Amino acid sequence: MRSPRPLAAAAAAAAALATRAAAAPAPERGYGLPRDVSLDGARVDELLHFTLLATVTIFVVVLGAMAFSFLRHGRAHPARYTHGSRRSVGVLVATVAVIAFGVDVTMFVRTLLDLNGHFWNFARAEEQPGAVRIEVNAHQWAWAVRYPSAQGEFNSADDVVTLNDVRVPAGVPVVIQLASTDVIHSFYLPNFRVKRDAVPGMINSITFQGREPGEYEIACAQHCGPNHYKMRGILTVLAPEDYRRWLETARADARRGYDATDSEAHWGWAWRKE
Repeated sequence: MRSPRPLAAAAAAAAALATRAAAAPAPERGYGLPRDVSLDGARVDELLHFTLLATVTIFVVVLGAMAFSFLRHGRAHPARYTHGSRRSVGVLVATVAVIAFGVDVTMFVRTLLDLNGHFWNFARAEEQPGAVRIEVNAHQWAWAVRYPSAQGEFNSADDVVTLNDVRVPAGVPVVIQLASTDVIHSFYLPNFRVKRDAVPGMINSITFQGREPGEYEIACAQHCGPNHYKMRGILTVLAPEDYRRWLETARADARRGYDATDSEAHWGWAWRKE
């Protein structure tokens, strides 16, 4: 009679995998944006905070001018109209226009520099030592994840394939290429300040670099069907040595379970250079 221990171990492993797939990171504390754990997330936060500060400043100035007018003149004050021909009016309008234009141009240029230099510079990210490449195939309603073989090839015998589970090392760039098998999804990492659509028939890319080990949410930011709310995953940032051990073990397991005739399991694509 076969020993029940292997069956029990397999059942425990399956239960652990199912529990992890359904798990969720610890909720954020306090108010405001989710905690930033990425190398370049502060660039996004700075623009958001600057926009908020500018909006609040304009609101306070306009509200103050209205309150001053109400308190000074009151209901009994006769209306007096002006064509704005006074020099002081022209100076005031020109000053406001120059400031507003300068702020807009500054934000626009800063945004372009950040996008081209950090968030969309996939070639530079791939060239960094230790950079991690991952393919993610979105479908209703889960994220299928594929890591390359030890030789850097996809659809090999030791590809690591997971579901709703992305693991990356801290301190190195990660480049993810996204595809979709059905409808438009959106791969969203709130704690890393990055988001990119997964579109059928297209391969899109996203890059980031984690600073702090931990578990963080993967969300779908595009309504993709009745079970859209279930399309969640976990991105785990590991210490480099922990990531190396996990990847070696996962590749060994993948080699043992590889089936060349299972065409549905070989959904990966040849990595596309940007």
